[in-house]
Amino acid sequence: MTTETFGRPVVVRKLVVFACFLVTAVSLIPVIMMVLVGLQSDAESMAASPTFWPSSWHWENLERAFDLVPLGHYLLNTVIFAGGTTILETITAALAAYAFARLRFRGRNALFAIYLGTLMIPHQVTLIPQFILVARLQWVDTWAGMILPHAFTALGVFLLRQFFMGIPRDYEEAARLDGASRWQVFSRIILPLAVPAIATFAVFKFIGQWNNLLWPLVISNSDATRTVAVGLRTFQDTNGTQWNLLLMAATVTTVPLIIIFFLTQRWFVRGITMSGLGGR
Repeated sequence: MTTETFGRPVVVRKLVVFACFLVTAVSLIPVIMMVLVGLQSDAESMAASPTFWPSSWHWENLERAFDLVPLGHYLLNTVIFAGGTTILETITAALAAYAFARLRFRGRNALFAIYLGTLMIPHQVTLIPQFILVARLQWVDTWAGMILPHAFTALGVFLLRQFFMGIPRDYEEAARLDGASRWQVFSRIILPLAVPAIATFAVFKFIGQWNNLLWPLVISNSDATRTVAVGLRTFQDTNGTQWNLLLMAATVTTVPLIIIFFLTQRWFVRGITMSGLGGR
């Protein structure tokens, strides 16, 4: 082989790394602009010809943002809402996925196809029926009304079912021969092997529910259950011209997601490659 043949993979690898770096840099531009404007003075953020680099750093904007709205309470509400829905969705999706992947019953494939068909229905179509049901149950502006309608997900069932089907049946058969029950097989064999896929799904759902605006906006009427996405909207309605404080509050709400991603990055990447989300 010639030197040119050996050199091509290196050049291609460098081009791919450069392209990834370029895409990452472009993606970070809005985040950097958000942080910089959040540290500007009121006059700079309201100027007719805005500049993104602050002439002086106003770290007191963080305290001002917390003083104008109960941002800390909104963050706590968001943790409860996103955490509660993620836990329930993960549990129900894992149980349903195991049933569709391992249990044999009449009409299993047809039922699974119908269940997947619900993914084609936009969430906005079911919003009004869900609200009517929650209102009749007197769950408006309660945690039950906020969390329980999101306790089931067809997408999670599909992803985990595909992962469960890739686990060899020999493990289950050996456990059943040793006298393990169906629940013991699921909890002691299947779940430990599926930790990467479950962790990936949980991270996806937590981030999605953290940024969920529509359902909390409809069902929450007070600060008792108002999430940070709705709180920022209220913040903008009340203090719409104070862009520096609004973007400072948005920066604060983004930090938890960044921390969660870095803490779960290993499981996140491993789950994507093992569950088929990476295009394999």
